Amino acid sequence: MRVSAQGPDSEEVSGGLDFARVTVLQGATNTLETPGEEGISRPAASCPCLASSSLPNEFMMLTLLRNASIYAPEFIGESDVLLADGRVAAMAPGLPDLPAELPHETHDLSGHLLIPGLIDAHVHLSGGGGEAGPSTRVPPMALSPLLKAGITSCVGVLGTDGTTRTIRDLVACTLGLRELGLSAWCYTGSYRIPVPTLTGSVRDDVVFIDPILGVGELALSDHRSSQPTLDEVLRVASDVYVAGMISGKAGVLHCHMGSGERGFELIERALDTAEIPARVYHPTHINRERWLFDAAKKLVDRGVTVDLTAFPEDGETLMAAEAIAQWRAEGLPMDRLTCSSDGAGCLPTFDEDGRLIQMDIGDPITLLEAIQELLKRSEPLEDFLPVFTSNVARVLALPQKGRVVVGGDADLVALSPEGDVRHLWAGGKLMVHDGVVLTPGPFEPKN
Repeated sequence: MRVSAQGPDSEEVSGGLDFARVTVLQGATNTLETPGEEGISRPAASCPCLASSSLPNEFMMLTLLRNASIYAPEFIGESDVLLADGRVAAMAPGLPDLPAELPHETHDLSGHLLIPGLIDAHVHLSGGGGEAGPSTRVPPMALSPLLKAGITSCVGVLGTDGTTRTIRDLVACTLGLRELGLSAWCYTGSYRIPVPTLTGSVRDDVVFIDPILGVGELALSDHRSSQPTLDEVLRVASDVYVAGMISGKAGVLHCHMGSGERGFELIERALDTAEIPARVYHPTHINRERWLFDAAKKLVDRGVTVDLTAFPEDGETLMAAEAIAQWRAEGLPMDRLTCSSDGAGCLPTFDEDGRLIQMDIGDPITLLEAIQELLKRSEPLEDFLPVFTSNVARVLALPQKGRVVVGGDADLVALSPEGDVRHLWAGGKLMVHDGVVLTPGPFEPKN
């Protein structure tokens, strides 16, 4: 290896690995075991080279993960992983130790399951609710609940209320999470047609607004929807599809499915009528009714990927873990299934006159709880993990996400065998350690 050093206090170092874009600082030669951080070694905090004023703005510490059982999401086995510059730089058993001159951390992950960071494709980042007046508006999503759930990437949506809540606010919340270290995107639109947008055009929103991947969550078969016609749905689907082509983005139409008897009728008719590819449609909440879940099984035969919601336990709803286990037992295509949390969304109960009589709030932790329940059922992790990772990355056209692979983004979660989040790296940065969030948001209680 030959590493080019930069700055007046730098030097060249030779060794056995090629570390690109690494700044080497003189004096970074001591390591220590940080008290209370078993299995982690890092350059000594007392070393002058680790003072923040000594590090260039682009500095990214190397991280070496040892002895992890890797699910990528397929099972790879025990291996070491090197993280550099926000990416997975190397992955192999027995990677060599890093030179002492390079500032780095080493984590022993023996006994842990190392998985890709979860991708939550349905979070109300600016808050949901509002169906029973302004006092029922749910607060915006904070950073820590996402991290505690093992989520390193998320997509924001507006729901029923596209009036007092705006796409401007949603985009701002999305960009705010990016500043805090998460990968975040959002949809333009809400439940209704005409689609509320930022620029005045669905196509312009997708093409010109970086975080916007498509339209969502457009409500179908729900008393809160705008009762769209087939022509209206097709016009939106066409706009988002072509915008995706122009921009190189996913161009997804993320559809909220209500409990109405029409079910997937509009999507089925759209597939029958138009040339728009089936991949554009991504209906969610398919497990809110058991009959709707059964109907979704037929929809995937036409190339549609459907999305479960990790609803909290209520004794009636088909739980995500049960739905995934059933899907797998029936031999249905696992690559046509995703799961999201509906985090910070209102989970309402209405009477027969459409009046809200009870509400709960979606929590991202239900995504992790679904994984934990599947592990308790002895479902193979490698069989269902794509539902939370690589399948979502494919639907959203995010090729660097959803996998543990050399060159992919260093979004990784170390789970206990029971599925608890022990450590989390987002873009190569350690954000959860020993189950504790190291980087809470600016308005969250500090640990």
